[in-house]
Amino acid sequence: MTPATTERAPAARVLTASLVGTAIEFYDFYIYATAASLVFGPLFFPSDSPTAQLLSSYATFAIAFIARPVGAVVFGHFGDRIGRKSTLVWSLMLMGGSTTAIAFLPTYAQAGWIAPLLLCVLRFGQGLGLGGEWGGAALLAVENAPPGWKARFGMFPQLGAPVGFILANGLFLILGLVMSRDDFMAWGWRIPFVASALLVIVGLWIRLKLTETPAFRDVLEKEKPPTVPLGELFRDHWKETLGGTFGVVACFCVYYIATAFALGYGTTTLAIPRETFLQVQLVAILFMAGGIVWAGYWADAATPRLVLAVGCALSVGAGFLIAPMMGGGDLFLVGGILSILLLLMGFVYGPLGAWLPGLFPARVRYTGASVAFNVGGVIGGGFTPIAAQMLAQQGGLPLVGIYLSAAAGLSLIALLLLRKPALD
Repeated sequence: MTPATTERAPAARVLTASLVGTAIEFYDFYIYATAASLVFGPLFFPSDSPTAQLLSSYATFAIAFIARPVGAVVFGHFGDRIGRKSTLVWSLMLMGGSTTAIAFLPTYAQAGWIAPLLLCVLRFGQGLGLGGEWGGAALLAVENAPPGWKARFGMFPQLGAPVGFILANGLFLILGLVMSRDDFMAWGWRIPFVASALLVIVGLWIRLKLTETPAFRDVLEKEKPPTVPLGELFRDHWKETLGGTFGVVACFCVYYIATAFALGYGTTTLAIPRETFLQVQLVAILFMAGGIVWAGYWADAATPRLVLAVGCALSVGAGFLIAPMMGGGDLFLVGGILSILLLLMGFVYGPLGAWLPGLFPARVRYTGASVAFNVGGVIGGGFTPIAAQMLAQQGGLPLVGIYLSAAAGLSLIALLLLRKPALD
């Protein structure tokens, strides 16, 4: 994907920027997911039923997934026309600003219906920013990668996911341990959202030191950038866009069942203490980090498509383990299934940084990778927590497992059908 003769930015700077930036973005996204599972229900959606509160809270969680494809189009447009660097800076500012503002929202008891409305607006802003983040961060890494290193460079934005998760859930865990439940519900939950502002400052400082990627500079030297990247994408690369979209469904479904749904189900239905469950998830997320690194090295030795296909096939089988391992509430078995799912998440997520951008030429690569990734996110993750919660209520955890297996099977079919080799 990167011309061998084009000068690249220093590897350490590029990889740090791609990792730190996505870690901050995912930290912002995950503190919302955690708060949605733990506190947003009673604070913003009054109801006599805790389950109804949780479902309402999960509904706001889905709003960002609706916004993400919009962000992919908007930021992809400018990323393919004016460059990767400036677009990444603006996506980070939008995401961080929306997250920080959530800290200062009134609750339903203080402002009535205006409170959940403002929450939904800011959640949309989060999704808009994240819609432009992942594609740009992946391109920053792989378009600066030397030959034979694309998957290993491309895994660094993916590692931002477990890093962001550890920061988010670790902070919630610490607050839960040092604060009373009343204080946490009254004001303590706002602290992680305020902390986002500090992290964004660090991310901006790193990203503003970047130079443009070699692939984009090469495009500008040879031809004019596309006037409407989205139009060119759908006209000339619709098969790759469609295949890439369904190819990423598995990673979103696996992740949000193992995190957002599992946290809500574990602390309500299974009655596992919140701090205990967060500790279990923090251990399990390390398996995801290990899986991403493993998959990155394997994908460079083989192909990203092969590693993704193996991960999807294994995820189909893992769906049938959810009910027997999680249903009884045994903490060891619960931790085991979460670790298995998140390890597999590393295989269906880690190689995406190399595989998705490789489907598109550089002139529409930001738009193509971003649209496929984020539309796939809507299908695979946007409604997964609420769908899984409803399935668990109606038919128990076996239906949740079938749901996950079906999503992984869908991605496997897309990977098998889309045989296009990666572009240089």
